[in-house]
Amino acid sequence: MSSPEPIKFTDGAAYERFMAPWSRSAGALFLDWLAPGTGRSWVDVGAGNGAFTELVLAKSAPSSVCAIDPSDAQIEAARKKISAKQVELSIGDAMALPYESNRFDVAVMALVLFFVPDPRKGASEMLRVTKPGGIVASYTWDVMGGGIPAQPLWDEMDAMGKPAARPPSAEISRFAALKALWADLGIRDVETRELVVERTFADFDDYWLSMVVSSPSGIVGKLTDAETAELKRRLQDRLPASASGVITVHAWATAIKGRKAA
Repeated sequence: MSSPEPIKFTDGAAYERFMAPWSRSAGALFLDWLAPGTGRSWVDVGAGNGAFTELVLAKSAPSSVCAIDPSDAQIEAARKKISAKQVELSIGDAMALPYESNRFDVAVMALVLFFVPDPRKGASEMLRVTKPGGIVASYTWDVMGGGIPAQPLWDEMDAMGKPAARPPSAEISRFAALKALWADLGIRDVETRELVVERTFADFDDYWLSMVVSSPSGIVGKLTDAETAELKRRLQDRLPASASGVITVHAWATAIKGRKAA
């Protein structure tokens, strides 16, 4: 069995179809729970194409947001859609943030920590750049618990001997791992929450286009016609559908927040 390739989103349209609806739903729940107040300075680590940054602007009225991502293409996409003057978009590494210590009121990784090669280093960098008393928070799909939106697809690909890509630091999506990391870093007033979201597809064809054809790993292009037909059959047998053919799929994320010691 060959090793899967890393997950990459290089096609903005594919991202919007595959993950953006899930991400927006989880992000909105996360911000409601985070409740940081308005007028805060934020750092959005692993900002991608700016989807979470847009949510912060819409829901939290920040004084400023520094959004950073290692991908030139993602930051370029973010620049095309975010024009707010209080947003600074930069290319950089989550494990070596280019900001001075004690700068931000809120430091967040939104669906990112499990992609960081060294989650402890990424979290410690968030902590470093946060002001004393400020919020350090993260949420990721619960990969280890089967909560990622693509789980049905992954399971059937695995069964076919065609494993899909997993985030490199999937273990950090466990609540136990998150709590241990926040405690190890000395973050105070730690709270956790499961964020449950759902998405409804008009029928199987809608699901197939949104969750398989648009997959960032280009799954369909790597399968033979016979394998594609088998994958379709497996997913149709697996996914619950209403009498009218509507399919509703649930996903969930593990979220954690705490405050930097004063």
